[in-house]
Parts: sequence; C-alpha cells; structure tokens
Amino acid sequence: MLKMSFLFVVLMGLLFWGLSWDLVYLVLVVVSLFFLMLGHYEYVDYTYLGNGLGGGLLGVVLAWLSVWIVMLMLLASLSTIKDNEVYFLVLMLVMLFFLVLVFCSIDLIWFYISFEAVLVPTYLLIIGWGYQPERLQAGLYLIFYTMFVSLPLLLVILWASHKNIGLMNVFTFNVISVLLFFCGVGAFLVKMPMFFVHLWLPKAHVEAPISGSMVLAGVLLKMGGFGLYRIGEYFVFMMKTLGMVWMSISLVGGAYMSFVCLRQSDLKALIAYSSVVHMGLVIGGLMTLSLVGLIGSFILMVGHGLCSSGLFCLANMNYERVHSRSIVMNKGMINLLPSSSLMWFLLISSNMAAPLSLNLVGEISLLGCLLSYSGFMMTVLVVLSFFSAAYCLYLYSSVQHGSLVKGTMPFYEMLVVEYLVLLLHWVPLNVLFLKLDFFIL
Repeated sequence: MLKMSFLFVVLMGLLFWGLSWDLVYLVLVVVSLFFLMLGHYEYVDYTYLGNGLGGGLLGVVLAWLSVWIVMLMLLASLSTIKDNEVYFLVLMLVMLFFLVLVFCSIDLIWFYISFEAVLVPTYLLIIGWGYQPERLQAGLYLIFYTMFVSLPLLLVILWASHKNIGLMNVFTFNVISVLLFFCGVGAFLVKMPMFFVHLWLPKAHVEAPISGSMVLAGVLLKMGGFGLYRIGEYFVFMMKTLGMVWMSISLVGGAYMSFVCLRQSDLKALIAYSSVVHMGLVIGGLMTLSLVGLIGSFILMVGHGLCSSGLFCLANMNYERVHSRSIVMNKGMINLLPSSSLMWFLLISSNMAAPLSLNLVGEISLLGCLLSYSGFMMTVLVVLSFFSAAYCLYLYSSVQHGSLVKGTMPFYEMLVVEYLVLLLHWVPLNVLFLKLDFFIL
C-alpha cells in the first residue's frame, strides 16, 4: 500500500510540473498491460502488488477495465477540458488510484475507504464539468444516496473487527443477523443500483459530462457488484435465506424499468435506465450463490461497462452537434451522420445481447441460472428480455430514422478520435467473446 501511494504521489508531482498527454497515456497503457498480465492467474500473490494489495481474477479484470475506461474518458473529453487540462488530469489520476485500490485491496477497511473516496472525484466531475444548473442537485443525490447507506456498512466492519470474529459466523436467523445483513449489503445495492434506490443514477447521468457518464456506467456500478461479491462470502447463510427478496425486487424492477425506457424522451436518461435493467440481472445472479451465476454476473458487468460507456459517447457526440438530448430533436441522424449509424447499430445490438458480444454470454448464463433457481422466474424474465430488446430497437429507430427537425444548423462530420473511442469500446466487447475461458474463476 505504501509503495503504491508513493508511486501515486510521484505521478501527481510530475503532473503539476507539466506532464504531457503522451506521458499520461504511456503510464496508463503500462498499468493496463500490467493488470492484463496479472489477469491470467487465478490468484495474485499478495506480496507481488505490495502490502495489503492483491486479489483474484475478478478484481484484477475490473481494475484493468477501470484503466481502460479512464483512458477512453481522456480521449472523449479532449474538446471540453482545454481551459483546465491539468486539473482534469489530476482528477483522473486520483479517481484511477482509488478505483485500483477498491478492486485490489485485501483488507475490508481499506476497501471501504477506497470505495467511498471514489465519490469525491466523481462529485467534482459532475459539479465542475456538468452542463446544466441542476448538476448541484444531481451531485447531492449522488452523495447522500450512497453515503446514507455506507455508514451502516462501516459500523458492521468495525463491530466485526472489534469483536474479533468473522462475519461468516452469522448462521442464526434473528433480528440482529438480519440487521447486520441489511447493513452489510445495502451500500452495494444502492451503488449498483437496485430498483427503489436507483433514483440518483439517471439524475447523475443526465447532468454529468461525458467523462462522468462513462465512469459511472463503466466502472462505478461494477464497484457495487464487486462489493456484493466481497461481502457476500461473509453472509452466505443470510444470502441463501433472504436472497430471494433482493432477487425479486431487482428482476421485477428491471422489467418495470424496461417499460420506463420505452417512454423516455431523453437519450442519456434512456441509457441510464437501461443500466438499472442490466444490474438487476447481475444482482439476481449473485444472489443465487452459484458458480454459473457468479461467472454470468462477472461477464455481464464487463460487457455492460464497455457497451454502456460507448452508448454514452454516442449520445454525447450527437449532443455536441445538435445541442439537445431530446430524441425528437435527434431524429433522422442517418441523413446527417451516416458514418455514425453503423456505430449506433453495433453498440445497441450489443446492448440488446446480440451474438458475438459479452452481453449475450452473460445474459444466457444468468437466465439459465435464475430459471434453475426458481421456475417462477420465467414470466418476469421473458418480459424483461423482450422489452429490453424493444427499447433498444426504439432507441435506434428513433435516433437514426424519421424526418429531420427543421432549423438544424450545419455541423461537422465525425472526427477520427471519435471513431477511435467508439472502436475501443466495441472491439474488446466482441473480441473477448472468443476467449471466454478467460472469465472462468
């Protein structure tokens, strides 16, 4: 931990002394390759990463995903941070530092500190680079929703360390054990987010800049799934007893969110609500306590991180040209940006779990796992799957087809760097399909 902190301080010092974009990318590429190499091992030696750091394949791959998304955030934000470039780079380095700590920390206290520290740069991103005055309210939603349920988690961790017992000893079903379980998993269910506690996510997505939306969809939601996996091993008995409650809320809420997506008129809000649908499946898979459910949730988290982040990039590219997030104002874009229509099709088809995408493998694994867990899930899963495809088709047909809005001002064609950002989202999402044994835990 001390070695990594020293490296982080050195990078920050170099940045303030005039670190260039090229050197930032070099550092990020080296770190990403390092984590990609470590991902080939089932377990990483704790001393290899330094005192207090390590982890299995799940944490290492999510750490690599964090580095990848942060690199793409820098590419996607080139046109919006020209005035305060250094501050933005500092914020990205701070965020990346804490994200890697979240996924690679062994101790639960360090995990909790890093888990909460990521909120600070995210809040500053929304407040500092957001577009609308409502970004203040969105930042408060983000902070209070997550902090309100995080304090009970800290109390549970401190209580367990004070009593010098493992949380795995909670094998009795009484009021105290149920309360401990709710306090332990509540913070991660809000972070994912689960239905009923998801209201902060669309608000934060709509008001955040492109970099904020990318990190929210690409990495921060995965922190909830990873935390549920980490804390779930201490509450196996309680998850087996009460897991059906969270599973039912998530899946029925996901089906309801699919209907909500069909009524959306805001591009970013529609993509944000679709994240709630996917995370509902992830929660259901984790609550089954099966290996197939865990692997399916793992694959879907990685696939959703790449796919949803790419969709937010596309929505932002339209917003920079049309200056509106309304689907009505973005109609007929195939006539003005025919080259972007292919990228819309590729990413939306991946979002609806078309073949050759990680989302397909993750959803098939989760559907089979949930149906084997309970046959009563059939109805809600059919509704969820069908209407997930329906709102994806609605999004594509509404944006690309239809008559152009009168008064649309002339704008420039897509840039090479924008193609690069979109392809760096889509290529791993579909190439990793060919190496599925990489995800076997």
